[in-house]
Amino acid sequence: MSVISTYCRGFGVVLATASVVMIGCSRPETGGDAANAIAQAQAGECLDCDLLGADLAGQSLKDAKFNRSNLSNAKLAGTDLSNALMDSVDLQNADLSNANLTQAALTTANLTDANLKGADLSGAYLRGANLSGTDFTDANLTGANLASTNLEEAVLDGATLEGATLPEGFTAP
Repeated sequence: MSVISTYCRGFGVVLATASVVMIGCSRPETGGDAANAIAQAQAGECLDCDLLGADLAGQSLKDAKFNRSNLSNAKLAGTDLSNALMDSVDLQNADLSNANLTQAALTTANLTDANLKGADLSGAYLRGANLSGTDFTDANLTGANLASTNLEEAVLDGATLEGATLPEGFTAP
């Protein structure tokens, strides 16, 4: 049994099931309660959530919605986040090594110093994201949109950039 606890906008929510695939957060400004948070989790949606340091490694979070959530320092190694909507999410210092982020939307996301070694970001949309210091060693960025991103000090050793849209003036190593 997995027990994952998180604190979301004013009160805590604890989910305990045999296979937790999302962390649900309620939004008090919309009159949410614990039952609403669980329903959001079951629907694969966690908007505006504080998941600082959460351990979601190896989970299947395909098609999940994490817009505007804090996932800084989160453990997401090997996690399936394909087709996920993660716009304006904070993934600073997160471990996304070997994660599946194919077709994921990470517009204006903060991935500063994140670990994306071996991750699959083929077709991902990262326009406007902060990727400074991010480690993309051996990552697949085929067809990814990296326009208007900050790639300062990003590590791209062995990364596949075929068909990727790169920031203006950026020269691939």
